[in-house]
Amino acid sequence: MGLPVQRWLREPLLHFLIAGMALFGAYRVLSPAGDLAGRSTRIEVTADDLRQLEMGWRSQWQRAPTTDEMRNLVETRIREEILYREALALGLDKDDTIVKRRLAQKLEFLAEDVSTIRDPTGAELEAWFEKKRDRFSLPGLVSFRHLYFSPDRRGEQARAGAVKALSALAGKPVNTPATGLADRFMAQDYYAYRDPEGVANVFGTQFAQALLQLKPGRWQGPIESGLGWHVVFVESIGAGRVPDFEEIEPAVKAEWLAEQRADLKRKAFESMRLRYEIVISGPPAEVGARKQ
Repeated sequence: MGLPVQRWLREPLLHFLIAGMALFGAYRVLSPAGDLAGRSTRIEVTADDLRQLEMGWRSQWQRAPTTDEMRNLVETRIREEILYREALALGLDKDDTIVKRRLAQKLEFLAEDVSTIRDPTGAELEAWFEKKRDRFSLPGLVSFRHLYFSPDRRGEQARAGAVKALSALAGKPVNTPATGLADRFMAQDYYAYRDPEGVANVFGTQFAQALLQLKPGRWQGPIESGLGWHVVFVESIGAGRVPDFEEIEPAVKAEWLAEQRADLKRKAFESMRLRYEIVISGPPAEVGARKQ
């Protein structure tokens, strides 16, 4: 006995068939059979392709692929190539921001022809380093002791507790007993020869920046960190320095090569841009806030 018409119209299989017919019809309209004559239908999987597939498999799985696995790799490559060509035939690459960005990145990689970058001579690298010394400067190291005042324990009175402790310690040396003045800190109370980045990793950037503005030799604060409030005694702040060339020659060479690559990319793009006429239609976009 046949299904009622309304129930039959609700069948998922019917919806699938209709959608498939619509897609097939759209494909025939957008890519008629005559178009095949104008493009290659040959897909060749070369020996190099097979070696690359095998190497990729070995790199991931640390073993050679079996016969069936290799067959699946080849079929996947063929499927990818077919879908790629059909997508191009349908113009799916047109006006696609993601496709444009990916192709632009690939062209930049090609423009960055590492093979054309020679190794610098020692004298050349050292001369370049002398011109760029500031780029390699090391920050000063700071040694300090701190007392901690916890917002978890004191709430809104944490800062007031720090102010009270600072008043009690005013003019006193760093080894003055501070029992009962502050709260227990989760890490260290004393830090020796730390760079700003190391301090920021524990206390936060705001604290590290404020710490470097203090004068050594007395209790100061309160200074807020990401953990609470602190009263600080700075013992010393070393001056920043630029290391000798011999200390950091590998880092200098890496920076030199990076600069050469960036210069190659810039010149390659400038050369490509000269082949185009740039036309910007319409008024320029407004930049910044509009004046009242």
